[in-house]
Amino acid sequence: MKTLVLGASLNPSRYSNKAVRLLRAHQHEVVAVGRDEGNLDDVKMVHDFSVADKIDTVTMYLSPAHQQLYYTKIIEAKPRRIIFNPGAENDELATLAKQNGIQTEEACTLVLLNTNQY
Repeated sequence: MKTLVLGASLNPSRYSNKAVRLLRAHQHEVVAVGRDEGNLDDVKMVHDFSVADKIDTVTMYLSPAHQQLYYTKIIEAKPRRIIFNPGAENDELATLAKQNGIQTEEACTLVLLNTNQY
């Protein structure tokens, strides 16, 4: 399963950074999209993603105001689900996703991974 971490950060104290590392520790493929360029261990952080990446899960670490730029691409990518991490909850995107057959969940990716519920 491939996970798109939207709002990834190179700062190791950020939850999105911890999520990328924990996803990799659990053997998940990761596409890390953020403002910076660089590597998080074996994951290259990029500024954008391709709908050809065949994303299973989008885990959201952006505030709702910053998510709007990605609405169309997320819907076109047809992920199975979107996880809205704390602070990233977005009723507008959740409604749009559900209208397009995409499951949504308000949860913490780190907790889901650590409790084998991911």
